[in-house]
This record gives sequence, structure tokens and C-alpha cells, in this order.
Amino acid sequence: MLPLKDKDRPIAVALLGAGCCPRCILRFCCVSLQSAYRQPHEDILFELQRFIHEKVADESHGATEEVPADSPPCKKVRLEAEQGGEVHEGGEDISVVEGKSKICVVCLGVLQDFCDKDFAKKVAEAVTSEKYEFDSLVLSVSLPAQLSVREHSAWLLIKTEVRQKGLCLGKDDVIQVKEAFKWILQSLLSQQLGVPVVSKSPLEVSVGFTHPETDGDCHFLAAACSGCFKPAKNKLSVFTRMAVAKALERISEESFRRKFTCPPWLPATKCTVQEVQCLHAPVFVAGRYNKFSRTLPQTPWVIDGERRMESSVEELITSPLIASFQAEGFNFSSSGREDVDVRTLGNGRPFAVELLNPRRARFSPAEVRKIQEAINKSSDKIRVRDLQIVTRDAVGHMKEGEEEKTKSYSALIWTHKAIEEQDLEFINDIKDLGIAQKTPLRVLHRRPLAVRQRVIHTMATRFRDDHHFYLQLRTQAGTYIKEFVHGDFGRTKPSLGDLMKTETDILELDVESVDVDWPPAVTDPESGENPDLPASPQHGGTPDC
Repeated sequence: MLPLKDKDRPIAVALLGAGCCPRCILRFCCVSLQSAYRQPHEDILFELQRFIHEKVADESHGATEEVPADSPPCKKVRLEAEQGGEVHEGGEDISVVEGKSKICVVCLGVLQDFCDKDFAKKVAEAVTSEKYEFDSLVLSVSLPAQLSVREHSAWLLIKTEVRQKGLCLGKDDVIQVKEAFKWILQSLLSQQLGVPVVSKSPLEVSVGFTHPETDGDCHFLAAACSGCFKPAKNKLSVFTRMAVAKALERISEESFRRKFTCPPWLPATKCTVQEVQCLHAPVFVAGRYNKFSRTLPQTPWVIDGERRMESSVEELITSPLIASFQAEGFNFSSSGREDVDVRTLGNGRPFAVELLNPRRARFSPAEVRKIQEAINKSSDKIRVRDLQIVTRDAVGHMKEGEEEKTKSYSALIWTHKAIEEQDLEFINDIKDLGIAQKTPLRVLHRRPLAVRQRVIHTMATRFRDDHHFYLQLRTQAGTYIKEFVHGDFGRTKPSLGDLMKTETDILELDVESVDVDWPPAVTDPESGENPDLPASPQHGGTPDC
């Protein structure tokens, strides 16, 4: 038995006569019992006809008692329900349009022909063919925007019916097509795949419907509520579900009825299913890297469409990750960046890789360790440590307070004027030197023009010869070290040259430490120690400055 009440009878009669499918009638009767929708289409129709017949038969014969619940409807009612036609019982006309060959005027077939085991099997086959690794999934459904127009039309129809009966029914209480569809398909899909279909899962399976025949149903709203429909990026049509819903809230009942039929007109075709799409949530992998080469950019170096370097830090790290996680793409980020001719030593620079739509997502620490070893064996130009899977929120820690952190550098400095060791002593005493740096000329093409205030916390020198010395610096993150040394044609004030009153330039630069305490060090589960020893430069070499 369907959980229907006497107040639902005029709604069922009106909607069945208008051409609504049985499940849509349950929705407008606000039936929230999921098992009711999961019954076969024919069984729901049979129960609805019996529900309507009980009252009609009573009125026809002046009965004071209702027909027993297990009493079948008369043959004529069943016959007309199967074939489509009109039932005349007790002086009341019940136009029955619903039948096996009819398309629902509201859901356009979504709740008729796509709610059985055969369709669930097709969706399951599409999912398994993608070879994802998953133990649950979430079902996403995309419906044509015109369903909202047709539902509004049906609502206005029954609004008149319930008002005449002295009843009250809120539109917000009506079960949505998408919700009813999920109640049915989720159960069937779970049986096919052997995993639960839940409200939140890394794997999203999307089922989309289109209905070209009724695409024009929304067009009248553009004239009536033009402010609701504005072109948007990545949208093929201005008639999105949200825009249509907003317009339906604003349009008056009278204006709607003048422009659109109530009930909706009967379509000749049902909805068509777009390609079932699967999308796995990104997986985030983090670690720290060292760069030992002075001819290796952090990211691919392409100028005017021409590649300048064979590889990059980004590519050396991400290639093994993409292969292991079977991802479709990636986003690489790091705590700052070094120039192509700058090495990154010490405990390395923190980085994170967002792996997009991975087929594999679950890796043990030992498996992640093997990926790290594969990265390190692929090239002697970089080395990765503390590789680990992290959460999206954890990646945010890498950027939090980045400019308040400090970084340490070592540089080989050239001076135009001959110097002696005592000429450097005053530099060692400088503490927390404030400098103003206008955006360097070399990065002006990709950075906004601005003056950035930065701090040189400490400096230490070591004399080499009368035109060279080594300089160690600890600075605020975001400081342009090269420009601090040579002044960038006066765009950095003061510069090292200003302080020494001579022309200075930088010949070699190394990042010694990036003081961002992230990601956490990876410890060996057996020894409890970090197996990643501090990295040291493997090759000295002459800088390409």
C-alpha cells in the first residue's frame, strides 16, 4: 500500500489526468518513504488507480464504507491505466494519460525509464571501466533546466485543485525529481558495484540528462525576468537551473499561465542520458626538494613557444607521481621559488602536488617511500625527502605566514673596488636592515609593479680575495637577493653596493634553508628515525649567471 491520504486524492486525480508518471504523483503528494519509489513502475500505477477507485466507487454508489484495501480496481480502470484513455466513474472524469507508451509531462521520463536494474547496470559498467580504486561513491545527477518550468506548471495546476478542496500544500514540501531518482538508483547501483553509495565520497559518479525537444520551454522567462539570465564563462546556455529557479520565484502566476500551459504539454520523446562521468577527488602529496643544478628551472621554461631547458624540478617530481597515482593532471606549488641558476640545499624547499582525478589514491607509507626513491633515482639534479600524502587543508600551512618566515642564503659576491678583509667587518654588525624593493626588471613581465618592504635580518662575510667574498644572509621570505646585491639600477634601496660604496654583483647563490616547518618529517616505523639524511651539493660547477 502507498502511504497516501484522502487529501492526496484530488492531487493524484489531477496529475494522472495531466500526464504525470506515478512517481511524480508521489512526489507532489509529498511521499517521503523511499521504498515507495523503489517499487516497479507498473506496481505504483496499479496502487494509484486503486487509491483513486476507492473514492470514486464510494461516491458512485453512495457507499458509506471504503472498499477493502486488498480489493482490486475494476477491470476498466486497470485497462485504461495500461493503455491510456479516460475513466468515467461516478460522474467524475479521470483523464488517464499515463501508460507504457507515454512520457511523463514533468520528469520527461527520468523517473520512468531510468530507474531499473538495467540502467543501474549500465552506469555500473561505465564506472568499472574507468578502473578507479574506491570503496564508496557519491551519485551526482544533472537534470535539464526545463524540468523546473514543467514542475512549476504542474504545481500551479494542483494548487488550483487543492484550493478548491479547501486544502493547503507547500511547494517546498514536494520531493525533488533529483532526490527521488537518487533514492531509487543509489540502491540499485550499490547492489551492482558492491559498495555503499553515500552522501560524501572521494569518487563522484555523475549522470546527466538532456531533452532537446523541450529546450525552448525556458525561453519565455528571458523576456519576463531578463535580469536572471546573464552569460557566464564555461556555460553553454544562460538557462541554467539556478537562473531558471530564480526567474520562477519572480514571475507572477498570471504571467506564467499566459506564457506556458498548465498542465505542461505532452512530449513525444523521453530524456537522453549523457555520458556517465567519474571524477575522483584530488590527492595531495607533499615533501621537500633539493636542487643541485644551476641549469634547472623550477617549472618548465618556455619563451615565445620555445623550450629553453630539457627538464624542470616540477617535471622530475611529478612524472613518477602521475604514473603511480594514474592521475590525469597536476598542480605544483612550493614555498617560494629559486631562479634557474640557484641551488637549494640544506633540508630543502617545501612543495605540494595536487594530483587531479587519480585512479589510485590509497598508498601505504612503504609505497610512498618507493615513489620517493624512484624520483631520486631518476636524476642527480634533485633530491626529494619527507614525501607523504597530506590533506587539502594541510597544504594551506605551507602558504600561511609565508612572508613572515625567514630564509637563509649563501652567495659569492664580486666587487668592482679592491677590498681587504677589514672592509667587510661593518657588514657583520648590520642587523634587521629594512630595504625597499621595487618589482625587479627581470620579473616585471609576470609580477605587478609595486614597492615591497623587506628585512635583512643578519649578514656574515668571509673574505676570499681582493675582489670576491662570501656572504651569508638570513632574510624575510620574499626578498630579492640578487637585486639587494647589485641594486637593480636603483630599484632596491639600500643595496649592498650602496652600503659598500662600490659596484657589487652576485656570481653564485644558494638557498641554505627555508624556515617553514612543513611538511612534518617522515620517520621510519621501525627505527623511529628520519631516514632522509641532510642533503648536500653533489656537484659544484661554475654558475651560469
